Amino acid sequence: MRHVFGPVPSRRLGRSLGIDPVPPKTCNWNCVYCQLGRTTPLSRERRSLVPVGTVLDEVEAALHRCRDAVDWVTFVGSGEPTLHADLGRMIREVQAMAVAPVAVITNGALLSREDVRNELAAADAVLPSLDAGIESLHRAINRPHPGLHLESHVEGLAAFRRRFPGQLWVEVMLVRGMNDGETALQGLASALRRIDPDEVHLLVPSRPPAEEWVRPPEAGSLDRALRILGAKVRLAPPGTGDVELGREVPVVDSLIEVITRHPLSETELQDALARDLSPQGVARALRRLRADDRAQVVERRGRRFWSSAAYRYAPSR
Repeated sequence: MRHVFGPVPSRRLGRSLGIDPVPPKTCNWNCVYCQLGRTTPLSRERRSLVPVGTVLDEVEAALHRCRDAVDWVTFVGSGEPTLHADLGRMIREVQAMAVAPVAVITNGALLSREDVRNELAAADAVLPSLDAGIESLHRAINRPHPGLHLESHVEGLAAFRRRFPGQLWVEVMLVRGMNDGETALQGLASALRRIDPDEVHLLVPSRPPAEEWVRPPEAGSLDRALRILGAKVRLAPPGTGDVELGREVPVVDSLIEVITRHPLSETELQDALARDLSPQGVARALRRLRADDRAQVVERRGRRFWSSAAYRYAPSR
């Protein structure tokens, strides 16, 4: 399937059937920590990026195959899902066919727009990002489109909270030396008080970041963040890398589908293959993947990750 994947184990959503409504990589931010690499070019125009009918047909087929194994149906793009102009329609129609609640993982930048707030209000849970409470840090970490600013972002999240009946879980990605200090965290805490989310999920980089220099915060910084950001904050568990490969397509095609949304370490990839293949079969699959021009290896902090060749990363040093 081109636009639907999983179900995959999620850190917070159990068994999640993913819906990817945008081509890689379509985004209005260019975050230094993004596991999908750099955004070039940035875009903030909403368009019908992929055919709605195709997406809905794939969702229906996937639910027919694995309905009982799905805890959530999650819109999570190879970029920013709210850039699809028909996202609201897709949310409503997926809810009509699904027995599981619907979540949207978004950077939240377009929640400054009333039409986007109206569309996302149909979801059961929305997980937007907020990595800074200071404009200069927002621009340094998230590197947004020039027409997007922190104040409108925070006010958009606050306005959405006031009318959204579902769960609003704000994600904060901590990057060492950027937003993990006292001043940065106090600014974040102030912005979060304005938004008043149901929960704040604290994350650290665990996948290959777009920029080679990105590092997770030290333990003391995490403790400081948990103290400053308030009672609603909790540390999100790291991704397990526990993926299942589809059996309806050749193994390399299934691998490409996975790493296009979730880059995997080489160890995770080998473990996923070993569930269904002999050691010789694993070795053959890896040889085929290395020879496939749709995949690339990204090296970060001494680890090898496999990702889609469609993404652009800063070179390792």
